[in-house]
Amino acid sequence: MFSNRYIFIYSSVMVILVAIALTIVAVLLKPMQEYNQRVEKMQNILISVHIESTPKNAEVLYKKYITESLVVNSKGEVKEGVNAFDLEMQVENKKKSEDKNLPIFICMSEKNEKYYIVPVRGKGLWGPIWGYVSFKEDLNTIVGTRFGHKSETPGLGAEINTPPFQNQFINKTILNNEGSFISVMVVKGGAPDSDMHGVDAISGGTITSKGLEAMVHDCIKEYTVYFSKIRK
Repeated sequence: MFSNRYIFIYSSVMVILVAIALTIVAVLLKPMQEYNQRVEKMQNILISVHIESTPKNAEVLYKKYITESLVVNSKGEVKEGVNAFDLEMQVENKKKSEDKNLPIFICMSEKNEKYYIVPVRGKGLWGPIWGYVSFKEDLNTIVGTRFGHKSETPGLGAEINTPPFQNQFINKTILNNEGSFISVMVVKGGAPDSDMHGVDAISGGTITSKGLEAMVHDCIKEYTVYFSKIRK
């Protein structure tokens, strides 16, 4: 029969060994995890301009089509020495507007059309939501979107990351007839086909829908000064 002292020492040693093993595994896997996250980010940026990719070819396609990336501030000034791809939007969103780094990714399509892609991040019903919105060279017309979430309800709010919802944004515009920024509204009950600034909300996912509407509005608004400069 083992003594209490033996059991205590044995348990302590096992706990320490398991902790060491888990730490070693975490350290060994970290580079691969970071690589997979980078590849997934590339895929999401590409899909916002309707370029399909796989984990195997995403990096090659990204380098082919994303010809430039830059970072601007709220005054529309380009910031030097900041890597757009490495910026974490959950960190930037916590800053004051005047302190934010705003990344922009520029895509040149097979038809030699120039697209501008910006990241968006906000809050859904149960947690963070995020995505990318791409624009034509007029910086008004939406080319495509890619949205994701952490914990929205399957069949309801989680529908924001499905093609039927995301495709509604194609060819919608963020400026009214006077050229003022109004973004795109997510309309409960459905938006008329003729509404260039509205898409259908998710049935049963009102809070997530409105969270996404706020995310798109608030994040794109940060870029309006830069967009205005480019249009001129």
